[in-house]
Amino acid sequence: MMIVIMQPTASMQEKSGIVAWAEDHGYKVHLSSGSERTLIGIIGDDRYINREQLERMAGVERVMPVLKPFKIASREFKPENTRFAVGDHVVGSDEIIIMAGPCSVESRSQIIETAQACKEAGAHILRGGAFKPRSSPYSFQGLGEEGLQYLAEAREITGMPIITEVMEPALVPLVCQYADILQIGARNMQNYALLHAVGESQHPVLLKRGMSSLIEEWLMCAEYILSHGNTRVMLCERGIRTFERYTRNTFDINAIPVLKELSHLPVIADPSHGTGKWEYVESITKASIAAGADGVIIEVHPRPEEASSDGRQSLKPERFANLVRDMKAIATAVGRDVR
Repeated sequence: MMIVIMQPTASMQEKSGIVAWAEDHGYKVHLSSGSERTLIGIIGDDRYINREQLERMAGVERVMPVLKPFKIASREFKPENTRFAVGDHVVGSDEIIIMAGPCSVESRSQIIETAQACKEAGAHILRGGAFKPRSSPYSFQGLGEEGLQYLAEAREITGMPIITEVMEPALVPLVCQYADILQIGARNMQNYALLHAVGESQHPVLLKRGMSSLIEEWLMCAEYILSHGNTRVMLCERGIRTFERYTRNTFDINAIPVLKELSHLPVIADPSHGTGKWEYVESITKASIAAGADGVIIEVHPRPEEASSDGRQSLKPERFANLVRDMKAIATAVGRDVR
């Protein structure tokens, strides 16, 4: 991939000329418009690109290769942070986005009760699983489309957009009918057919890190989605598998600043899965915000002891409300905001 950096004074005609040249030569093109100048990514086998010819074209400042294997996700391609709206909130801005709700949708009354409690506490987006990938085939697998319908009703009542997991390509159109954000779970991070499908959907996507995945592998999976022109992608650190057994996973706090340096994509922290125990969720939430996370996704359940899945890591609504108040203080200290 080559990046064509346009001059600040480049006209639309000059930019269109570069795009037309690239497409005429069989390359894909991605545009990144910043506050000062436009970057045009030319994607394909760059061995046959004549850099000197490109640099002589009108409006071009310089041409440079992207050295990272993840091209579109790289800050080399897009120096400015990616921002996009979900409902009334802007992901990737100075605002910390709070997603909250139960691990799984268990009933109409359960999701509506939890949604109202999360909204009252200060959550912006409602989470809840209608389709649940479980380690055991005998565990609760979710309510399917019935669960999606309950989520949609909870959105109507609270005004909160909803995020829910999609597990296979064939389900993407159905889930898109209901969800505002598609979640790709850790077990599906490298499900390339699914990544292609959510990329083509043009829906916002939350991509969770695989349980034993390198950061570079994770970013390469984001690249699959971005390659379809779907730029509304978030990366979610949810803990990785290590030899430690006192927590469900080992939450990789390092990943947050590393991702912010390598990529322009928003970073979301999942302290619930990252620890697996509710008593540690609050500390890791605060640490994530201090480390630079753009948002958090937290499991909340009014009666965790009765939860069909992941009750051990779910906060009760009153504890979640206290945590949101603490999050505001941390956010202010690092120059961010919780609205």
